Amino acid sequence: MVKSDLTTEMISQVSQLYKMLSEPTRIQILVLLSEEETNVGDIATQLRMEQSAVSHQLKLLKLNHLVKSRKAGKTVYYSLDDHHVLDILSQTIQHVSHSK
Repeated sequence: MVKSDLTTEMISQVSQLYKMLSEPTRIQILVLLSEEETNVGDIATQLRMEQSAVSHQLKLLKLNHLVKSRKAGKTVYYSLDDHHVLDILSQTIQHVSHSK
């Protein structure tokens, strides 16, 4: 349920979240990360993209608290920031599937 006491700042943050989810590549990355933690190279291989392009998208997702990273040696692994990211994505997919 949407609260009537939403601040302008909260509305702006919600809008920013949906902007992040409006790009197909970012959605694909989030789906991959919902299955397992992985690194940039593996994501690039699975999506058939340049590693630099994937890194750019991951940076945006991380800045918006949709993914987090951890370093193991020289490798950086990415995962969803928290379960809410998967909840939002799942609900959106269910809505789109239901609309057809």
